[in-house]
Amino acid sequence: MSPISKQDLLAMSEDEYMNQTQLNYFAGLIREQKAETMEEIEEAKARLGAPPESNDEADRAQYEEESALLIRLIDRKRRLLPKFDEALKRIRTGDYGYCLETGEPIGLPRLLIRPTAEYSTDAKTINEFKEKHYKS
Repeated sequence: MSPISKQDLLAMSEDEYMNQTQLNYFAGLIREQKAETMEEIEEAKARLGAPPESNDEADRAQYEEESALLIRLIDRKRRLLPKFDEALKRIRTGDYGYCLETGEPIGLPRLLIRPTAEYSTDAKTINEFKEKHYKS
């Protein structure tokens, strides 16, 4: 079986939403993105673990600044890992591709951009508005 392209995926009728072909496509995409994320975390950790051997204050200051950025990157990437696992679990349970709040389809274009999406664009926008409104 040859892998399906994004164009073929998007060309499927709405009646075929979240069929086995689409679920397989997204499972593969999520696994690939998870592996890439884990690799990026390991590369960043390796860079952190190898400080330059320089006595120059400017070089040390630059290394410290880069280290702070790497730590933020690692933390951000690390927070993605459970999202990949949750999305794979939703694929197994048959809930993948549907908004956790409304139950409506999230839509293939949104899932292609963010395969770990849990909410439709409308629900996400409303939730973000509520968060912003109630924070104030």
